[in-house]
Amino acid sequence: MFGSLITAMVTPYKKDMSLDFDLTERLANFLVENGSDALVVSGTTGESPVLTEREKLDLFRAVSQAVKGKAKVIAGTGNYCTEETINLTIKAEKIGVDGCLLVVPYYNKPPQEGLKKHFQTIAAKTNLPIILYNVPSRTACNLEAETTIELSKVENIVGIKEASGNLVQIGKIIANTPNDFLVYSGDDAFTYPILALGGDGVISVASHVAGPQIKKMIELFKKGEAEKALEYHFKLMPLFKILFLKTNPILTKASVELIGFPVGPPRLPLVEATKEDKEKLKKLLEEIRTIN
Repeated sequence: MFGSLITAMVTPYKKDMSLDFDLTERLANFLVENGSDALVVSGTTGESPVLTEREKLDLFRAVSQAVKGKAKVIAGTGNYCTEETINLTIKAEKIGVDGCLLVVPYYNKPPQEGLKKHFQTIAAKTNLPIILYNVPSRTACNLEAETTIELSKVENIVGIKEASGNLVQIGKIIANTPNDFLVYSGDDAFTYPILALGGDGVISVASHVAGPQIKKMIELFKKGEAEKALEYHFKLMPLFKILFLKTNPILTKASVELIGFPVGPPRLPLVEATKEDKEKLKKLLEEIRTIN
């Protein structure tokens, strides 16, 4: 439905920190040309907590128009409030996005029953395919395997972006959900292990600057060439690690700048990468380009 390589896009800003739609469209097309089957707009990497509703809708529209017919667009419409999530999801659906990504509610730490009802209630209000997003390091709340398995029975909840880092939990989800329930790695470093468990691919950050290499790794694995895929995994691991040495998307945006897309720094309360960070990234990106 959404392919094996999905990029969680950064949000480009002008010098005054307003949205840069021309650069957004150019970056979206670049990502598709470099292996992305789908794009997540206004996810964590897109700085969703500091975007207004109007900005999110404008981004959904801009990216949808830019890649129409070439890639799927997945709108990051989830937050800690069920009603707000429903309202934004309905508006995104009217724009014509292909699916939505719903993060586990953050800050309010709901119990598993609350999480189940939250997602079921949203799913009942939209026809869009829904990908759940479990990222306990940011939400302070884990969507447990049993809850995900129960939610997989909802017709339009079609998959999950799993960033718990818990391979036992992820394996349990894969083993106990329908074959067409999509399980994506939510962390580039876990893409290969999750593929080995039977997962479907990755919702990636590193694909901004290493899309062809990540796509090649996934394709090799799916063709049965696991050892060659593992070689790519190890070669890419330094990039996977460095991008998360500081809160994402600080170093991701710096990396995108280094390959010719002046997307600007993150909005506060995040800050720009340091000169030292950029020098390390520049050297590493030169090495990544040699992987083929």
